[in-house]
Amino acid sequence: MTPDQGMAERLAALSRAARQDQFLEVIPREEAEERLARHLKPVPSGSERVPLSVARGRVLAADVAAPVDVPGFDRASVDGFAVRAADTAGASPEVPAVFRLNGEILTPGIEPEAEIARGTASIIATGGMLPRGADAVAMIEDTETSDGPDGALLVEIRRPVAPGRFVALAGSDIARGETVLRSGHLLTSREIAMLAAVGLGEVPVWRRPRIAILSTGDEIVAPGTPIRPGQVYDSNAAVLAAATEELGGEPLTLGIVPDDEAALLAALDRGLAAADLVLLSGGTSKGAGDIAHRVIARLSDPGVIVHGVALKPGKPLCLAVSGGKLVAVLPGFPTSAMFTFHSFIAPVIARLSGRRSSPARRVGATLPLAVTSERGRTEYVMVSLMRSPDGGLAAYPTAKGSGAVTSFAQADGFFEIAADREMVAAGTAVDVTLIGEEAEPADLIIIGSHCVGLDFLIGILEREGIRVKALNVGSSGGLAAAKRGECDIAGIHLMDPRTGRYNIPFLTDALTLLRGYLRQQGIVFRRDDARFAGCASAGEALAAALADRTSLMVNRNAGSGTRILIERLLGGERPPGYGYQAKSHNGVAIAVAQRRADWGVAIDTVARQYGLLFVSLQAEQYDFVVPRARLQTPAVRRFAQLLEDAAVRRQLEAMGFAAPQESA
Repeated sequence: MTPDQGMAERLAALSRAARQDQFLEVIPREEAEERLARHLKPVPSGSERVPLSVARGRVLAADVAAPVDVPGFDRASVDGFAVRAADTAGASPEVPAVFRLNGEILTPGIEPEAEIARGTASIIATGGMLPRGADAVAMIEDTETSDGPDGALLVEIRRPVAPGRFVALAGSDIARGETVLRSGHLLTSREIAMLAAVGLGEVPVWRRPRIAILSTGDEIVAPGTPIRPGQVYDSNAAVLAAATEELGGEPLTLGIVPDDEAALLAALDRGLAAADLVLLSGGTSKGAGDIAHRVIARLSDPGVIVHGVALKPGKPLCLAVSGGKLVAVLPGFPTSAMFTFHSFIAPVIARLSGRRSSPARRVGATLPLAVTSERGRTEYVMVSLMRSPDGGLAAYPTAKGSGAVTSFAQADGFFEIAADREMVAAGTAVDVTLIGEEAEPADLIIIGSHCVGLDFLIGILEREGIRVKALNVGSSGGLAAAKRGECDIAGIHLMDPRTGRYNIPFLTDALTLLRGYLRQQGIVFRRDDARFAGCASAGEALAAALADRTSLMVNRNAGSGTRILIERLLGGERPPGYGYQAKSHNGVAIAVAQRRADWGVAIDTVARQYGLLFVSLQAEQYDFVVPRARLQTPAVRRFAQLLEDAAVRRQLEAMGFAAPQESA
């Protein structure tokens, strides 16, 4: 036999072997994805608690509720003077309001001792705690100090201030018991700031999935070593390891395996034993030297599920499942390897990490509300993205102020207002720069009044894979958003002053109502307040509060459902503290618990959280307004089903929320 004849026979044998183990079956991408989803159910393999200092890039394994209020007290947002807003009425440069200064300077960290009485004020710095009796801060730029005739230090205030002006109210950013982050949330610097702000030193996170990475081929050489003609550096292992880390995985690089079936099989066994997923690159085609597909063919349970996808690049992709673990052989060419990795493997690693899908970086959207700005400074407005009625994106401003942690942490992105503009009109198209990795519009948009019962329902939906975005703007704000078609659901508890009925009188033909649950509203006060000792009814508690002019009330903000109830309760009375307005039930409880006020109206669940006594006034109906055009969307239908679910109702009742007594 001549050398040429011997070579010809060897080539023929190789060709016969290649034909015999052919199992390449090119299928559409959709079918490949369906097979993978049918045979693989990737979930995180466990959780662990890690210090906050090393939590960036990890994924929360449980919902996190705030153990404290942020801010923890009413604080000044500017340098100036703590005053009673009512005392500044009519102040002007020509006729200033004159105040006698108390003898203390309220810098951050100082607890006030002097109470602000009529005609008195205290010096306060930005971040300083507001003293009892004060409900506003006059900016130092609008004041002038002088000596009084008796030697006392006076301050002239030359501009009136409204209640709450330049005050960051306790709990206005984050309220105790509020769910600040949910399971599955990727922790970036923004979320770390929020967790630190509520005092958490460690958090529960999903364990990083271990991804074994193997490179195959006699021609592959590790970077950093000498190379000879015919060899190539192994770029796939490096890029796959980096991409794995970006997705929250832990790469286990097992090195380069030559074109030897026994060696590759041993390496594959090591990878399956040590990792949650095994990645190989190269050797998946049908060339004579490609052996990876033959090794993978030995797997079972169920074994190879895909070998060949109608992609360019990426046709020879091979996918197998063994013992609930994915084994993927990616094409050897780097472009093909990364294309198939991001198309098929990245979603699996993300789910093993507990992550959700990543968004695009920039999107166009429409501003539904006019936004004002200060001329002379470029302003970046934080927004949440949601679907508008025409199917486009609406950018809903979410800012709570420069000191609010959640302003940045809860935003999807931001847009820029140029320094020469004072307003961006409603309906303006804006270019939103996305932040974070989850700025896709949610499946369900909820705008309105916050409630821990609603938090509970949202948690169920998100565990089912429904993405929910909730903006807590109050009942009136939620109702307005529903009328504009900017949300799927608005949580409201608005009482009609004329009829005393909740929510139904505020509906329009374009809106419908999903019945929610009852919340008990009542008067709250401290356990050690002797003025309320023995009060067993709301009437007795109110009489005790109004009988003592030193007893300070904390009111609710105008437009809230509770404010309507309060006005009916007071019947025109304006007790001390009437102008002090909290924006939530938590805000009321904070003020009373911290002795900045002595009584207010809140719900019983919040009163229990703060250890306050509660005397019931009446049940209020907390319902959900839905634009009729959104009623049949899958997410809204699922929400409605939860409200009818007996097990869910029992859990809500255990939280203190009773079933409604009246049908819509």
